[in-house]
Formats: sequence, C-alpha cells, structure tokens
Amino acid sequence: MYNDTYKHKGLRNQLVKKMEEKGIKDPKVLTAIGKVPRHFFFEQAFEEHAYQDKAFPIGEGQTISQPYTVAVQTELLDVKKGSKVLEIGTGSGYQCCVLIELGANVYTIEYNKNLFKKVSAFLPKIGYNAHFFCGDGTLGLPIHAPFDRIIITAGAPRIPDSLYSQLADGGIMIIPVGDEENQTMLKITKINDNQFMREEFGTFRFVPLLGKQGWNKTS
Repeated sequence: MYNDTYKHKGLRNQLVKKMEEKGIKDPKVLTAIGKVPRHFFFEQAFEEHAYQDKAFPIGEGQTISQPYTVAVQTELLDVKKGSKVLEIGTGSGYQCCVLIELGANVYTIEYNKNLFKKVSAFLPKIGYNAHFFCGDGTLGLPIHAPFDRIIITAGAPRIPDSLYSQLADGGIMIIPVGDEENQTMLKITKINDNQFMREEFGTFRFVPLLGKQGWNKTS
C-alpha cells in the first residue's frame, strides 16, 4: 500500500540538502529527516508537495509542519537515544516519526479526537510505534512524568505551568510562545525544581495550542 521508491528517496536527499543550506547542522537530525517517508502523509493527488519545504493542510484545521520547522525544533530538543519524550500536538505524526528515528521513546498527545484516531492507527502501519494519547496536552501526562524532553508543536500564549514539573532535572522543553499570528521559539532547560534557563531562537508560526492552559477554544 505504501511505496517508497528511489525517486522518493532522492527527493528526501534534496530536502536534507535544503535543511543544511538553511542552517541545520546536527547530522542525526538530518539523517532522521532523510529517513521518514513524508509522502506517506499525503494523499496521492498531493504527493508532489511532500518534499517541498512548506506546511500543508491535513484537515481538522491542522497542518503537517514545514520540514525546516520540524528540523529546528528537533535540533534544539537534542534528543539522545532512549530519551523519554513528551510530544504535545501529535498532528500529522510526522514530527513523532522523526523523534522515533532518533531513538526516542515517544509519548504523544493530541487534542483533536479525529486526528488522534487517524494517526494512532496510521503510524504503526508505516513502522512507527509510540504511546498515543487523546486529551488536553497543556496538562501534559503527569502519570507518565518525568520526561527527559518535552516538545510542543503548536503556538502557546504562555508556557503551561503543569509542564515545568513534568520535566526531569537537566531536561529540555521546546515551545513556541506568542500571539496567534507569530511565536518565539523558546528552549527551556531545567536546572532544578526552582531554576530554569530560557533561550530564544527566532520567530515561527504555528496553529494554536488548544486546552485549559492554551487558547482554550472548542474544536
């Protein structure tokens, strides 16, 4: 059903080169981007868009993220093999696959029930297994905490308070924070329960993070 041809692999290699040209340096991240068959996430009629460096609608008001944005977040996250990662906003599942390629143990939570059903069935079919949850990602997954890494793939009005305590000491959280139009990519490193280091890495545009500590809209 899913066909990954030499042509597709060639297009992925071109995408990886584009990521390098745009400043992505981590060879592990570039290798992961080069392995995930992004065209599997597209209907055949739109397959030509799969390896372009742009976001693309996937329904339910969501998009599959621009590859460069995925690469930036992944590089900042600094995933180690075996890292326990909480992904907030499963979306298309593409970011999740990149994390799995890096050897992460991924816990991923999606707010939208229809997307959750679709993606939790789809990813295992193409060889990517994660722990899938449907719910309010702004609350995290306290029962499974702490996490070595937390990545938020939607724009937040602020950093949800509940996520600080779910990050392990020495852990890293990557989250875009701002208004509904533009967000600043933040890297939060937990020194201890009372001390966090905050760094900023440019402006991006994400779909809104929904939930009690997000934009709190119905979907």
